[in-house]
Amino acid sequence: MDKKKSLKKQFFKDLLSDRLSDTWKLLSETTGFLSKTPVFLQYEEELRSWRYELQNANSDGETSGRIRQKIVYLRKSLREQGYDLSLARQNLILDGFRNDASLGKGFRRVVIYFGEDDIYWFSGDDNHITLAEILDRQLAVRTQKQSCKIRSKHYLWYRRKGNDLVLSGSDTETKEDFIRLKAMAEANSLVILAKLRRLK
Repeated sequence: MDKKKSLKKQFFKDLLSDRLSDTWKLLSETTGFLSKTPVFLQYEEELRSWRYELQNANSDGETSGRIRQKIVYLRKSLREQGYDLSLARQNLILDGFRNDASLGKGFRRVVIYFGEDDIYWFSGDDNHITLAEILDRQLAVRTQKQSCKIRSKHYLWYRRKGNDLVLSGSDTETKEDFIRLKAMAEANSLVILAKLRRLK
């Protein structure tokens, strides 16, 4: 119940923020977000049209206000479909391989498993094999209640830098697995960012 209240509160907070934001900023952020989704083509022409109208509106407040309402409505609709528009400001960056020297550069260890219908992760100071064993035990407890088929496992270094989440392969990660991870990140960066939101 508390989670539902929190989500509802965030929903209305986001709507208010949209109404107070600059029209150009809203359009740019919405375009950036949608460009990372599979539904971008459905909205591309409309977004282009709004940009064109704004460019030609000069100081016409009525045109700007009308377009702003349309953008706010679109953003509300996207949120109702389950999209998290705050992810538009975040970037998922896959950056080669690293070793233990990465600790001195602010990186930490994380193990990420991609399941059939979810992403599971565990981070800490232990080595990647130990972290994977801990995550395996957690999933073993979980699978007693629900099925949890893992499709791929990744042993990574990570660092948050502003709006960027940087992931790098560790010595335990194979090159083939890292290439597969890159392909998944290119196709589903928003999904991965949403699942790794609490990875600090």
